[in-house]
Amino acid sequence: MEGKPVVITRPGERGDVLAAAIEAGGLPVVRLESLRLEALPETPEQRAAWLDLDQFRRVLVVSPFAAECLAEALDRYWPQLPAGIDYYAVGAATADTLHQRLGVRVHVPSTDAGEDTSEALLRLGSLQRLSGEKSLLVAGEGGRPLLAETLAARGARVTRLAVYRRTPLSPSLDMQRRLAQGNFRALVVSSGEILEHLARWCKGAALNQPLIVSSTRLATLASKLGFRAPVVASGATPTALAVALTAACHPQEADVDQDDLEKG
Repeated sequence: MEGKPVVITRPGERGDVLAAAIEAGGLPVVRLESLRLEALPETPEQRAAWLDLDQFRRVLVVSPFAAECLAEALDRYWPQLPAGIDYYAVGAATADTLHQRLGVRVHVPSTDAGEDTSEALLRLGSLQRLSGEKSLLVAGEGGRPLLAETLAARGARVTRLAVYRRTPLSPSLDMQRRLAQGNFRALVVSSGEILEHLARWCKGAALNQPLIVSSTRLATLASKLGFRAPVVASGATPTALAVALTAACHPQEADVDQDDLEKG
């Protein structure tokens, strides 16, 4: 396995950060561009929601790119954000984007939850009883209905806005061969959509290689798709994924200093 790279699938700048964290641990990386994120043109429904932002009690954002799209929209309509809104994020990266772009405090799942998932976010005490409260859910096209359905079941009046689309990309021929032959040290995936998309190119050898995922939900999906060695990281952050990767590839070094990885 020496010399074989780790294949990572996270797109954009967040993929750059993940690659740096893994390389800081001494493992080579190759990037697999499996998904393109594209902001959608503004719709009348979106514009109405942005203009009526002060009518919402809670704003929930599902991903860093959704947070970027939200910030771009609010910059156009709200030079100063209205008070009295609670912001929520699925995961630390999304929360960081909201804080950096909008300067707001953000509710995220407790670190005790062990995962950056919608399920963990929905366990927050402030989201249990929402009778009549207006909630804005900012997400991509498609995706899981869990957040919207659960909030509505708890009494919230939910407006769900799709602000971007995800377009799957076919791997290059070289990458298709690498996946088919299992010619990599490990595969790192933090999206169910990406995992399902790539499974068609992963043959027997690839299915036996370590697969690092960011939640037990993804591990369950991976098992259904035929992957035999899923490893669940403690979250979707670069540090969490890099630590899980080190544990899978170098068990004797599993106590690597997370602060060192974060600095990388």
